[in-house]
Amino acid sequence: MPSPGFRPTHVVPPRGMPAWEAPDPTRPTVPLDPLLPVQLVERRGDWGHILCANGWAAWVDGRLLLAVPEDPPAADGPDGTADPRPLLARAEQALADYRSAVAELAAGGLDGEDFHDRTEGLRIGIVVDGESMWIYDAQQGRWMYGDGRRLSPYATDRAVTGADDSGHAPTRLVAPEGER
Repeated sequence: MPSPGFRPTHVVPPRGMPAWEAPDPTRPTVPLDPLLPVQLVERRGDWGHILCANGWAAWVDGRLLLAVPEDPPAADGPDGTADPRPLLARAEQALADYRSAVAELAAGGLDGEDFHDRTEGLRIGIVVDGESMWIYDAQQGRWMYGDGRRLSPYATDRAVTGADDSGHAPTRLVAPEGER
């Protein structure tokens, strides 16, 4: 469950990324999962201090984070541009394909290399929290937000260029130790 007030500003790159307990590469922690939503709370040069929804914080190479282009649409906003059902159907099919590959692997019909080949490039992501849904659109390389009535872009796994007009609170910039 997300901590109160958690609002992601970025997502982890599609291949995941390392994290550190301090802005010091000799003190590694666990790697972050691909496309994990995070909140960038501080910058120190190339370092970014991030906060995860569960309250865990770490330092990362802030240059690699992908900006979330906008917050989920307000409930009283205009209808979204997409019907969520086709995207849900594609996610169901991808999950069925993965489930089938797992069953064949468990039954001995596939070896590890065949399993890898069969599932390579398969990407699925769905989070449902009451009426809110975040679903990954693998064809477009982006997360979509849905409230049951509409589906709107939420985050992309492609770099976002241009000025920060996301409406998020600004990230605190701190000069590196040697520049203070």
